[in-house]
Amino acid sequence: MSSTLAVPATGSTPLPSARLPLGGLLALAAVVFTGVVTEILPAGLLPQMSADLGISDSQVGALVAVYAIATAITAIPLTALTRAVPRRMLLVSLVLGFALVNAVTALAPSYAVILVARVIGGMLAGLLWAMAAGYAMRMVAAERAGRALSIAMVGTPLAFAFGLPIATALGSAFGWREAFGAMAALSLGLALWAALALPSFPGERAGERPSLLAVLRMPGLAVVLGTTAAFVLAHNVAYTYIAPLTRASGVSDHLDIALLVFGVLAVAGVLTAGVLADRHLRGMVVLAAILLGVAMLALGLWGENAVAVFLAIALWGFAYGGAPTLFQSAPARIAGSSADVAQSMVVATWNGSIALGAFIGGLAIDGTGVWILPWLTIALLALSTLLAVSSRAAFARVR
Repeated sequence: MSSTLAVPATGSTPLPSARLPLGGLLALAAVVFTGVVTEILPAGLLPQMSADLGISDSQVGALVAVYAIATAITAIPLTALTRAVPRRMLLVSLVLGFALVNAVTALAPSYAVILVARVIGGMLAGLLWAMAAGYAMRMVAAERAGRALSIAMVGTPLAFAFGLPIATALGSAFGWREAFGAMAALSLGLALWAALALPSFPGERAGERPSLLAVLRMPGLAVVLGTTAAFVLAHNVAYTYIAPLTRASGVSDHLDIALLVFGVLAVAGVLTAGVLADRHLRGMVVLAAILLGVAMLALGLWGENAVAVFLAIALWGFAYGGAPTLFQSAPARIAGSSADVAQSMVVATWNGSIALGAFIGGLAIDGTGVWILPWLTIALLALSTLLAVSSRAAFARVR
């Protein structure tokens, strides 16, 4: 089998532009940014929501959990059901859906209404993550797909580094309902931007749709999913418990600064992955695992040294920042015209690994202590690396 793969288009030839279509790609980045902030916003507004609604902190936290679970469960079936829908129409509809979900949350009279809205939001997010990467890659020629994807995916680290703190500050100043209302208004504006800036791609024609099982059996895709699962699981085993992990060094007392450092370096990681992923995809996956492993090694050996911990968090952010670009480039190249279906499998794997990572990390802390987390993460990263190098088809470079 050849070690290089081209990126086929879905129903249309990618724009053979000599330069990146920044208007459309930035619109996608803004949509991704909005989707991520919508998902994690309850965590930043926890005290206000808990006090106003008369519920516990854990119930507010559940609003984030049910969103992720809904995404993981529904991404594959909803993507399969909407394969024939024109892509721009579907994307704009999803953004309008985010506006509605945020508006309902802002006006909701009870926790139960918010919970239902969050489930619907998670379902919309599953579709968004499944199609956003393929959309970005179809807008350009194959040799520029990685760079296009990195621009679209930069919305994720920006949401963590800047979007959530800004939205949280807005909620603290004016109220949590106003924060969700602002997100609803932002989503409406983004829907208009996306409708104007994005090219139109048709959905898959009936005779060109392989089954879900046929897509899963495409050479290399199962390995990509396994590598993704191990890498994201490794990250979340530690990241979920970053506060206790940094307590011995005193960095937990300045966790907002540490997470800002993480987010800024994650942006750098996204841009670096975009430049190198088209020609060195497998090497970048392995390098990301090694760099994250080095960061965990530093935390394991020098976890009481504040300087070492800050440096480790910076390296951690850089290594993890490029992960969405790397792990979403691979299935799009493998699946071609069925890229969105393949991406939905990555979405389900990714979100399932987030939930499982939190669970495994909690068990490890309760059974052994927080000191075990870096070493458990290193073991999972080793597995991710072994899987990445086990298949020539999984992370092949663009021809």
